[in-house]
Amino acid sequence: MLMQKSSHLKDEIMKLKKEKDVVILAHNYQIPDVQDVADFTGDSLGLSRQAATVSQKTILFCGVNFMAETAAIISPKKTVLLPDLEAGCSLSDSITVDELRNWKKQHPGAIAVGYVNTTAEIKAELDYCCTSSNAVSVVKAIPNDKDVLFLPDMFLGSYVAKITGRKNMHIWAGECHVHAGITPEDVTKKLNSMKDTEFVIHPECSCTTPLMYDVADGSFDDQKVSILSTEGMLNHVKKSDTRNFVVATETGILYRMKKDNPDKTFIPASEKAECQYMKMITLEKVYDALVHEKNVVTVPKNIADKARLAINRMLAIS
Repeated sequence: MLMQKSSHLKDEIMKLKKEKDVVILAHNYQIPDVQDVADFTGDSLGLSRQAATVSQKTILFCGVNFMAETAAIISPKKTVLLPDLEAGCSLSDSITVDELRNWKKQHPGAIAVGYVNTTAEIKAELDYCCTSSNAVSVVKAIPNDKDVLFLPDMFLGSYVAKITGRKNMHIWAGECHVHAGITPEDVTKKLNSMKDTEFVIHPECSCTTPLMYDVADGSFDDQKVSILSTEGMLNHVKKSDTRNFVVATETGILYRMKKDNPDKTFIPASEKAECQYMKMITLEKVYDALVHEKNVVTVPKNIADKARLAINRMLAIS
């Protein structure tokens, strides 16, 4: 019965998006049903780029609030809809605009680099935006004598500092509750239980910092470890000759991995790594937003114009 209902809803959504000239963008962490009705599935950077280039006048963004805001900033002439306005982000919530302004005052002349997982208000205060796939490139593009304020993710920040060798990076102590919950113990247990396994890990995970030291010490000589963004993971597992993968990120990505690589095995580093905000988007809510063209996400022009500068700098580097 449920299968029939979701199949009927999918058909209706496919019909409606054509009739109304709407493009549906879905993040890699969305539920399978929502990924199935999307025109494009990807990470936040890939979807931001799509938002800027699609011909449709309306974008239905299946993701969380900051992603829909980013699409609205990049495409000010388009209407951006979010199936559930309550779909927030624990990482984005870990810094307020007042905290950022105070931090900047304490470090005059520093360059503020903020992850795309932030509100439009925060982005308006940044010099550069970045995502997990281009954070290293963005920081490398900043002159070495400039202090860098990196926010809000401390694990991604530590990773970038380690890779770039930069000593003048100040890192905000924020985290994504899903990635922070994936522990080194989770990973070791899974890797020890499987032979001929590659490990792919998102740099927001709390286990990246200890893992990087392990990799440097040669603790993983017999196993390949790659620290990658979600889109980087998808490309990597497709090209790799390995058959088995342990994947450390939100479990929603496994659906697309299995679909793209039916002959390979993918196991989550932690089954508990589920983002309740991403999972708030359902087929019913997608249908509802399409029918009523509701939950329009707008960003005030003065904030959008400033935030667009930081986003465009990021897109230019990546």
